Amino acid sequence: MKVSIITATYNSAQTLADTLASMEAQTYPNIEYIVIDGASKDATLEVVKQHSTKVTQIISEPDQGIYDALNKGIAAATGDIIGFLHSDDLLAYPEAIADVVAEFEATHCQAVYGDLEYVAKNDTTKVIRLWKSGNYIKQKLRLGWMPPHPTFYMRRDLYEKYGSFDLNFRIAADYDSLLRYLWRNDVSLSYVPKVLTKMRVGGASNRSLSNIIKKTSEDIRAIKKNGLFWPIVVLFKNLSKIPQFFIK
Repeated sequence: MKVSIITATYNSAQTLADTLASMEAQTYPNIEYIVIDGASKDATLEVVKQHSTKVTQIISEPDQGIYDALNKGIAAATGDIIGFLHSDDLLAYPEAIADVVAEFEATHCQAVYGDLEYVAKNDTTKVIRLWKSGNYIKQKLRLGWMPPHPTFYMRRDLYEKYGSFDLNFRIAADYDSLLRYLWRNDVSLSYVPKVLTKMRVGGASNRSLSNIIKKTSEDIRAIKKNGLFWPIVVLFKNLSKIPQFFIK
């Protein structure tokens, strides 16, 4: 089973070496690694060339943001399944992708997800928050549950069937896409009960109060678009994050 991993970059030189190192350490042999760069003005491309032997394709050109870049990666991918490794994230351990593939093969599911650690920006060994996903039950989506998107792997043909990221969303296109796949189209999902990915704190959706407000607004729009009752979903979606700061 061939796995396509997509990393979108833009002026990512400061964090990208760690991302690439986590990919270099992967033991699974059949990986297509695609880097989509938004015409970075720093040393991003030099870092890619110096720190990675697994990159199979680099596309560097202006884009409309991270979701546009990821859509380009999806269009370029040729693997059986697709996953995303953001330029300030790390795969948590060398067998992460191998475990994902094993879950696909054991369950014959259409998508796989795991747990996510939020780590300190300057110390990726320091865990700030643990997103322990738990097993998937579709009705949990009504209560704001979602799999951590950085740990989400799906069969490539389903991106062709159900579409990629909606660029009308600037921050919440990942949430919109998950609701489209899981709620509206009943994609079958299986859980790997391990931390698959580490994410540095300070992402686009929680970088400032204005972004948090914008993210909530986009979440509401995504929930409405996908046919769920937004007040309940938003309330429980936000409340569900509180325990993540205490589970380590």
